[in-house]
Amino acid sequence: MSNKVKNHALRAGTITAGTALMLLMSSPAFALTRDDGDDPGPGLSVVETLGLYVALPIVLFLVIAGLVMAGDKSRKAEKS
Repeated sequence: MSNKVKNHALRAGTITAGTALMLLMSSPAFALTRDDGDDPGPGLSVVETLGLYVALPIVLFLVIAGLVMAGDKSRKAEKS
C-alpha cells in the first residue's frame, strides 16, 4: 500500500472512531434520571410537531423568498 492510501485510511479510521465516541457520549442513557427542577410539559401531537418542524420553516422560507423577490423587482423597475 502506498503512503497516501495509508494516510487516507488512518484519517478515515480516526474520524470514524471520533464520531462513534461522540455518539456514545451523547447517548440518552442518562436521560431517565430527572434533574432537580425538571418539569417537562405535555408532549406535542403529530399535527403540532409537523406544523412546528415542517410547515413553519416552509412558510418562513416562502415569506423571506417573497420579500427578496419583491425587493429585486422594485429595483429592476427603477432601472428600466
